[in-house]
Amino acid sequence: MADQPTDPSFGPATIRGVPITVMAQYLKDLSFESPGAPATIGVATELREGSVNVDVKVVPLSGPNYEVVLRVRVEANHENKVIYLLEMEYGGLVQIGDVAAETVEPILMIEGPRLLFPYARSIVTSMTRDGGFAPLLINPIDFAAMYRDFKRKNREAAAAATANRP
Repeated sequence: MADQPTDPSFGPATIRGVPITVMAQYLKDLSFESPGAPATIGVATELREGSVNVDVKVVPLSGPNYEVVLRVRVEANHENKVIYLLEMEYGGLVQIGDVAAETVEPILMIEGPRLLFPYARSIVTSMTRDGGFAPLLINPIDFAAMYRDFKRKNREAAAAATANRP
């Protein structure tokens, strides 16, 4: 492995042929609120409304290293009242391998969150259960579809900006 490039700032050498390597995972921020507790604990089995929002943020670091952050927001409601609210940022330090430049963004925006998601999902499940409610199991997420939507919105915004120029 002496012929493999090395980045001394983070762990082992960049591995050729491996598109992405998770170097570390961590919980950046976590908030769980149950504003109506203890009165709302009994409605935990009756929850029928709510939302789960997941977003991905990528921050370039040095060389082939990036931070990928999953931002998760879960809100459960009952009779137009917030029963619980969970907000979390779950991050990963990832290293991109020896890949073509045009594949870096899709790898970071699709494969990065795909690798981190099971751990973030587990935290959400534990927090809702530990908060006194039925454990919430977030359905699998199609990060490729999220990325396609992200790219489409960027193209539409660029087209609108171009159309609005004097």
